[in-house]
Amino acid sequence: MRVHFGEIYERFVGVVHGIALARVGPADADDVVQETFLAVHRGLDGLRDPAALPGWIVKIASHAAVDRLRDRSRSPRRLDLPEEIPAAAAQKDEVAELRARVLAHIQALPEAYREPLIWRLVEGLTGPEIAERTGLTPGSVRVNLHRGMAQLRAALGVETP
Repeated sequence: MRVHFGEIYERFVGVVHGIALARVGPADADDVVQETFLAVHRGLDGLRDPAALPGWIVKIASHAAVDRLRDRSRSPRRLDLPEEIPAAAAQKDEVAELRARVLAHIQALPEAYREPLIWRLVEGLTGPEIAERTGLTPGSVRVNLHRGMAQLRAALGVETP
């Protein structure tokens, strides 16, 4: 299969980053993206069917995220926080805390809803783009986004308009 690696990266980086965010969170997402594309680069010559590319990349990213979680559980990190936080930093921390809370709620959703929501809300992909890059049907993506948003709204206590 002859495809330019840079094109593959540009086309799938949002999907891979979304998988990483949904599964390991922002602290390890960039590492999962890097590990995924290293594996894609190594294995690209062995891929025979171009139509299998989206599913293959999603599977590699999923495995890289699971490996990262496994590694994380073997060596827990120590978090050192300052004893006092200045007022300006506290406001930034409130926004970061809200983002972390929303991401935690998304991560608690079933996988079928979690990843499409990350791709849509964080990566900015449209439903058809998600379908194209994952191999899902546009109808499946639409249903998963709708149900995922409904569950996220309920978890956040937001009333539906």
